[in-house]
Amino acid sequence: MAWPLSFPYPHAKDGYWEPVTSTLNWCEEDYYATPYAAEIVNTLTNLMFMWLGVQGILSCRRNGHDQIFSVALLGYLVVGTGSFFFHSTLKCKSYPMQLVDELSMIYTTCLMAYALFSYSRSTTVRIWLGISLASLAVFITLYYHYLQDPIFHQNAYALLTTVVVLRSMYTMEVTLRPKWRHSTEQDRLERQKKGLPVPTKERQHYENVRDIKMLKTMWFMVTYGLSMFLGGFLIWNLDNIFCSEIRQMRRKIGLPWGLLLEGHGWWHVMTGIGAYLYIVWGIWLRHCLNNRQDEYHLRWARFWHIPDVVRVSDLTQTKKST
Repeated sequence: MAWPLSFPYPHAKDGYWEPVTSTLNWCEEDYYATPYAAEIVNTLTNLMFMWLGVQGILSCRRNGHDQIFSVALLGYLVVGTGSFFFHSTLKCKSYPMQLVDELSMIYTTCLMAYALFSYSRSTTVRIWLGISLASLAVFITLYYHYLQDPIFHQNAYALLTTVVVLRSMYTMEVTLRPKWRHSTEQDRLERQKKGLPVPTKERQHYENVRDIKMLKTMWFMVTYGLSMFLGGFLIWNLDNIFCSEIRQMRRKIGLPWGLLLEGHGWWHVMTGIGAYLYIVWGIWLRHCLNNRQDEYHLRWARFWHIPDVVRVSDLTQTKKST
């Protein structure tokens, strides 16, 4: 029996892009809403990827963030765009777009790995690191194309993401935690004995309080982002395992409530948010590594808002104008 304020699912229509020729098809039924999109929810949820990608690139240009993050956000935008066209058509001719959708954020994660591991390295190390990560991305793409086994790319993505996130956590702690970056009173006295530059007690106290506060927010962002990733991954897997049962449930409760049971769509939304949070975290961490914490501010009033790292000077001007 359908839920209140709902209506039955319509019968499948003749699709504009038919026949479906892709090697994979997800649990969402094809062409039930419009003949112009094979999987309407899986298509439209990519609009969030695309919107966040554009917003992030504009923010990088506006606030002077390092160029590598603009490239990473461009990759993020390409992922959403490719997935949009693939889910719209489900055609073999869009197989490159299918690969983009399935490989998901591997390319962007490789770019973030470069941003992390290339920091303060020599030109030679940066070149070799770039070649190595590009080779890894190509290998994962080609080997997955050969295997066509989703388990391979899921494991590769999980391993790569784990390495980058753990290393970022370590860098964050060493950079900002006072006891690790030699900002205690004892360290200050030791530097004074050696004739090294020593900040005043007031300045040291200010930096310690500032960085501890930043660490709390950063750890919340990390936890929130990982929760979105893992939650989306869980929902997607449940969608794959119990597809027939979920389709029956959708039909019983009707539209629009049945759309809430589109697991792959939730995967797009949750991984899109998680990946964007990670890129913003990387931008903020890079400014901390450059010792520019006082020049930038994380604008993130509520956890359901979209975070943005902005120049303090621009933020001050905006407040004055309002």
